[in-house]
Amino acid sequence: MDQYYSREITCDNCNHAYNTIKIKSRFIRPLTHDTDFCSTYHSEETNPLLYYVSVCPQCGYAVTDEFSNKLTAESHSAIRTKIQKHWQYKDYGMIRSVNTAINAYKLAIYSGIIKKEAAVVMAGLYLRLAWIYRTVEKNATQEKRFLKLAVDQFELSYSTGDFEDKAMSEIKLLYLIGDIHSRLGNERQAIRYFQLVIQHKKKEKEKLLVDKARDRWYEIRAASKLQATS
Repeated sequence: MDQYYSREITCDNCNHAYNTIKIKSRFIRPLTHDTDFCSTYHSEETNPLLYYVSVCPQCGYAVTDEFSNKLTAESHSAIRTKIQKHWQYKDYGMIRSVNTAINAYKLAIYSGIIKKEAAVVMAGLYLRLAWIYRTVEKNATQEKRFLKLAVDQFELSYSTGDFEDKAMSEIKLLYLIGDIHSRLGNERQAIRYFQLVIQHKKKEKEKLLVDKARDRWYEIRAASKLQATS
């Protein structure tokens, strides 16, 4: 249990105070990194992705740190009707299996949809769930399903600008959209977004991401040329 610590959270829906565990930062040691920032870890015991979502055991309302803590009267009523009314007490605050973590994500996704959470927050949920399916479950079908949901929400965030209130720069957002499109086989869309990164007016502030976008752009172009000549 040395790698875990307990954190108290007060549910924004029912005001119930509960504890959930997280992994201490010094135990988080990624083995590899993918181009969309997905990391693999040595074991489930040190995988922070499994503990990204917090679930209220009393009412079932699930959140991440990125969720707004403000609930409108309409959202509050919808959560009580669609989640709390059908919920049976369950504690997600202990050590999680992969299946338990996936269920927590799906609860947070449902909570976020009902609450009408920001698109960039929903995109983060979909993307991290795709990472779990990629690195732990090895389920390419489910990975692609959630990557598609993620990129749709990232594009919505870009069009509405809701990412500006979160810890997400425009360059990182554009890069992620391009990378996910590339993973989904949407080369034209990927090139378009990578070009937006390369030509961005603030490109000097995030040179590493701009270089990554340029590398990815070259890779796609080279692959397309090779395919055309084969």
